[in-house]
Amino acid sequence: MVEEERAPSLWQVTKSVLAAGFGVQSNENRERDFKYGKPGQFIIIGLVFTVLFILGVWGLVMLVMNLAGV
Repeated sequence: MVEEERAPSLWQVTKSVLAAGFGVQSNENRERDFKYGKPGQFIIIGLVFTVLFILGVWGLVMLVMNLAGV
């Protein structure tokens, strides 16, 4: 099967960043990303994912502390 040579879509970049963040990125997607992807897209989406992750953890900690009465 011949894959069309084109840059990954925004949704594909987002899925790749999330998969790489959890350490489950497939070799096929990784190769596509390095061959056709633009680094800026991955950097921006990676930063957004990191900020959302940190805010999520912080919010969870604040919720647990609130429920514990601290």
